[in-house]
Amino acid sequence: MNNSKQNSNQSTSIQILNYQIIQTVYSGSRTLVYGAIRTSDQLPVVIKLLKNDYPTFSELVQFRNQYTIAKNLNSPLIIQTYSLEPYQNGYALVMEDFGGISLQEWGVKRKNLPSLREFLEIAIALCNTLDILYRERIIHKDIKPSNILINPATKQVKLIDFSIASLLPRETQTLINPNILEGTLAYISPEQTGRMNRGIDYRTDFYSLGVTFYELLTGKLPFESKDPMELVHSHIAKASPLVHEINSEIPSVLSKIVGKLMAKNAEDRYQSALGLKFDLEKCLTQLQETGDIQDFVIGERDVCDRFIIPDRLYGRETEAATLLQAFERVSSGATEMILVAGFSGIGKTAVVNEVHKPIVRQRGYFIKGKYDQFNRNIPLSAFVQAFRDLMSQLLSESDTQLLQWKEKILSALGENGQVLIDVIPELEQIIGKQPAAAELAGSAALNRFNLLFGKFIALFATAEHPLVMFLDDLQWADSASLSLMQVLMSQSEMGYLLTIGAYRDNEVFPAHPLMLTLEEMKKDSA
Repeated sequence: MNNSKQNSNQSTSIQILNYQIIQTVYSGSRTLVYGAIRTSDQLPVVIKLLKNDYPTFSELVQFRNQYTIAKNLNSPLIIQTYSLEPYQNGYALVMEDFGGISLQEWGVKRKNLPSLREFLEIAIALCNTLDILYRERIIHKDIKPSNILINPATKQVKLIDFSIASLLPRETQTLINPNILEGTLAYISPEQTGRMNRGIDYRTDFYSLGVTFYELLTGKLPFESKDPMELVHSHIAKASPLVHEINSEIPSVLSKIVGKLMAKNAEDRYQSALGLKFDLEKCLTQLQETGDIQDFVIGERDVCDRFIIPDRLYGRETEAATLLQAFERVSSGATEMILVAGFSGIGKTAVVNEVHKPIVRQRGYFIKGKYDQFNRNIPLSAFVQAFRDLMSQLLSESDTQLLQWKEKILSALGENGQVLIDVIPELEQIIGKQPAAAELAGSAALNRFNLLFGKFIALFATAEHPLVMFLDDLQWADSASLSLMQVLMSQSEMGYLLTIGAYRDNEVFPAHPLMLTLEEMKKDSA
């Protein structure tokens, strides 16, 4: 079941073969949940449906994912799935009904925070749940109070909603707009935002569990904002107030446990659910025996049985610092280009990705394109990739923001919008169909394109949101790209733009077109 329950005894017109619908349990933006009776054996069940009459392929895959992963987890701590049945243009997911409501509904919404004892019992049960996922190599990726059910009478706890769960032991989140990130922004781990230059593993769930504990103990989220980018920046870089600072009744050792779970780097969090469980059980034992919880050293039994190489850059501090300094200058209005050279596989991209974190702070855009050795005949291929990526980021913004972008772009391009739509088709979805541009030949057409592209880039490179453009494998760049790069760096009115170029220095020579272009750019800037 997804998100909080909203009990309603209203009759519904939904009809599902072999089931008698009793009530609507939840109606959200994406899903509907009903309480029902299976007619064959009168078993109470919960049925989850997609709200969209014509679900997208992605929605259908996520829905199947819930069933595929959960059906193999035979545990009283995880909601049991009975079947996945075809329904209209999608599926109906049939699950057990054990009389549970979400922790969000039970505790947070009603401001009826659990007692310390109740909290510890719930927390220990969740540790057992995460240990099961760990052993099955499953990353849930959306741990939050509305995905944890509790039976108010028995206090039995069950985890639900495996729609975005992963069976991979490790994943990499690409850089996308926060509005379309997998997971829930208020509970998402720093690495799951795709802006930490770090992979995602089982410890992402520990961070989300820490935020869940925080909310259950204080009634508040550690970071609250309606601005998605501000939330992302908070998770990555800001320290939240400690739990006992908000709720003075919380023992400081419990506050430390929550703080450890919410560490920014996965290496600093708990490394095992059993290590966390040991500390929580110690708290519960003290509470039961003495009525009080005294300080103790946490994490003493926290041992990971997997070999995990820390996600850190080693020996690249100088290079990373140079990049970050360049971004700081660009954030103040400069236009710069930095080149990263080295053999294939030496870690050029890993160094470049370190710039993600400060970009979030400045609300900047990071876009990237890569040249292909076998597609050198396609002009501007990496630029086009980068800006198609940017258009995708814009298309996931709100309608109000999209309208503002449309006005800005049309104002800058005038009657020549079609010139850029020809190379960036996604642009048409933002500014609409444009009249055919006047035909120009040879250098006139190239000059017009370079001028328009420069104006287009300038729209996104501003004080409000600096632009970082990463062009990889420049040794295979075509002449049009090298020419455009030169034009961009020479435009005096351009600002807030950082272009990072990476190339394999063992594949270029002094007379290589890239080296000749760079030499000319050096002379122009001198």
